[in-house]
Amino acid sequence: MQTPSAGSGFSLSDYASIKNGSYGKLLKAYYANQDAEKASSGGDSVQKSAMMKSSADDLRKSAEALIDDELWEKKKIKKKDEKTGEEIEVEDYDWEAITKAVKSFVEDYNDVVEQAGNSNSKDVLRNAVWMTGITESNENMLSKIGITVGKGNKLELDEEALKKADISSFKTLFTGHNSFADKVSMKANSISNAAARSSGTYKCNGT
Repeated sequence: MQTPSAGSGFSLSDYASIKNGSYGKLLKAYYANQDAEKASSGGDSVQKSAMMKSSADDLRKSAEALIDDELWEKKKIKKKDEKTGEEIEVEDYDWEAITKAVKSFVEDYNDVVEQAGNSNSKDVLRNAVWMTGITESNENMLSKIGITVGKGNKLELDEEALKKADISSFKTLFTGHNSFADKVSMKANSISNAAARSSGTYKCNGT
């Protein structure tokens, strides 16, 4: 195998995901689906690709929402005083917004993983494998905020653990260039483009 170059778009984690077995799992699903795909009409294939693109676009948006710096800034929030029951204004992170953003991300991620396993596009499959590899390499950090990798490479969220997690763990995973969320966003965009190409809707100008 040729050594990945800096400009190739590949990383060591990409190749590790292929070696550690996650590639084999998705590849098995891909070939198991081939007979059914051959028997299906072209319209069905285009519809699947369109759904795949839509799901990948949703994942990219939910990942970008987590990257947004505003989500990780302290705000003036109204809370009830536990002793008096009175409503007071405190400066804190908007944990309701953070929880909602993380839940959306997990749901969109799982949707992409599920649909990628049924895709008839090798490009979609390859990028999905790389995405799950990125996730596997961040398993320890994800577990600190209540996210674990479960059956079929899907994410499982423990909301109680999420609410008790340290804010620094969230910022490490979701903020800045080359963070976990940033990498998933880029892979989701690659999956979307691959799905568009397989459906025949990808134009020469890249739209």
